[in-house]
Order: sequence, then C-alpha cells, then structure tokens
Amino acid sequence: MTSEIPQRVEASFSTLLYSLGSAAAMSLGLAPNPQTNKTEINLTVAQFNIDMLEVLEKKTTGNLSKEETDFLKHLLADLRMKYVEIAGQQKK
Repeated sequence: MTSEIPQRVEASFSTLLYSLGSAAAMSLGLAPNPQTNKTEINLTVAQFNIDMLEVLEKKTTGNLSKEETDFLKHLLADLRMKYVEIAGQQKK
C-alpha cells in the first residue's frame, strides 16, 4: 500500500487571498463544497469572507507588491459583483 504525500502549499499573502476568495466563491455557489461535492449558497458566509478581504485591503495599503495589490483589487471586484448578482436572484 502506498500513500501519497500531499504537496505543501507555500504560505504567502496570495495564498491567503486565494483561500478567502475560494471560501467566498463556494458560499456563493460558484464552486462545490469539497466535503459534500454540492454547490450551496450561504450569503452570510460569503459576505463575511468578502469583508475579511476588505479588511486585508485596508490594513495592507501601501505594503503590497503591484501584483498582490492587483490580485486583491480584481478578486474583490469579481466577488462583489457576483454577490450582488446572486443576492438579487435570491430575492426573486
């Protein structure tokens, strides 16, 4: 019996952003939950993760590389637009 050793993911600011962004995307039903393999919408959790990204944006202003700043800016813009779109659909 062989067991695969999972690859270690590098801890970085971009990895943190990707993690929070992925959690928000899953909560918006844009990606399946890896534990259930089902898509689920939880706007409260999605908003929390978007808020956490906004906190990081405010607290790191002036301390990020251009690539990190651009990634965070685009990630937030995309998630905010999807949140508004999905929240609007939920009200119908």
